[in-house]
Amino acid sequence: MAKRDYYDILGVSRSASAEEIKRAYRKLVKQYHPDIYKGEDADSRIKEINEAYEVLGDPQKRARYDRYGHAGVSGAAGAGGYGPGPGYGGGGFTDIGDIFEEIFGAGFGFGRGGRRQGPARGADIRVDLTIEFEEAVMGTEKEIEVTRHETCPRCHGTGAEPGTQPMRCPTCNGAGQVRQRQQTIFGTFVNVSTCPRCKGTGEVVTTPCRECHGAGQVEVTRRLRVKIPAGVQDGTRIRLPGEGEPGKRGGQPGNLYVFISVKPHKLFKRMDDDILLELPINIAQAVLGAEVEIPTLDGPKLVKIPAGTQPGKVLRLRGLGVPHLRGSGRGDMLITVDVHIPKQSELNEEQKELFYRLAETLEPMPVESRNEHGGFFERMREALGL
Repeated sequence: MAKRDYYDILGVSRSASAEEIKRAYRKLVKQYHPDIYKGEDADSRIKEINEAYEVLGDPQKRARYDRYGHAGVSGAAGAGGYGPGPGYGGGGFTDIGDIFEEIFGAGFGFGRGGRRQGPARGADIRVDLTIEFEEAVMGTEKEIEVTRHETCPRCHGTGAEPGTQPMRCPTCNGAGQVRQRQQTIFGTFVNVSTCPRCKGTGEVVTTPCRECHGAGQVEVTRRLRVKIPAGVQDGTRIRLPGEGEPGKRGGQPGNLYVFISVKPHKLFKRMDDDILLELPINIAQAVLGAEVEIPTLDGPKLVKIPAGTQPGKVLRLRGLGVPHLRGSGRGDMLITVDVHIPKQSELNEEQKELFYRLAETLEPMPVESRNEHGGFFERMREALGL
């Protein structure tokens, strides 16, 4: 069964602002919360609403969904070293649990309970890197500069000045959360929320570390080397595990994602793993044939122009394209021949005379011969084996 459109699920237009999407989500959560809505489809409804907000509530996931639909956001999180993926840069989308807490309170079916917060994974970091066309094709190694937080070397992450220790939070008595009774239209509920003083850690620092001022982390700029494999394309994402922001309360560090931008080349274009080149030749070379030196990514090469070559003919040089990113071998180089027809102003008197003499010996071309050799796209398809 096909998935419903996420905008239809939340009841908003495709041009809705982030605030409009959030308001629509809150309204639907209240309406279809299982403790309020007793229909048989309560669980599937709330799951569908959460899924829609998880995508549309995140700007980068929403952009991918707008462009590619459900295929652009299915299975996007997590695995893989190369390829398009979710945006990174210190946060991601709003925690859906926070929305439930804000609407109903943490104790209303979706709260985190009365436990202090445990380890939390560090945020991912995004770095944009621009490389040359040749570097993308052949591979390279680049040095990048990353500014991130690291565990404070003075207090080792405790936030307390060496020789002192954090103390149990007097507000929550070390639980990390506080309880309040809340009167609503549905009755009285116990609202469990994160302790405002210790922020859920259960501890407070009375003597902050002089270096990190109690944060437990300091900002550091590092220079890292990243290997760019041969064959990457514009928009490729490279993952460096564990090089993101440090985790909290003993959690794992995030990852560093390097997003590749490739500069265009003045001569070459790329189509998948093939390199495209337009080769201009003069009319004599096209008629009589010739051997022409052309530039390639492997250095100058000689290519044979067959006699009678027509404008737009595609020549293939095998193995001179882009190395396959996943697997061995390389693509091909496709050379489109562009026959230059000179204007009279470009010819001297002797050349004009030769053309006049040639014209006297040639029969006029019939109209039906125009398509004898096929058009440009037919020749390109033939060269590609399509």
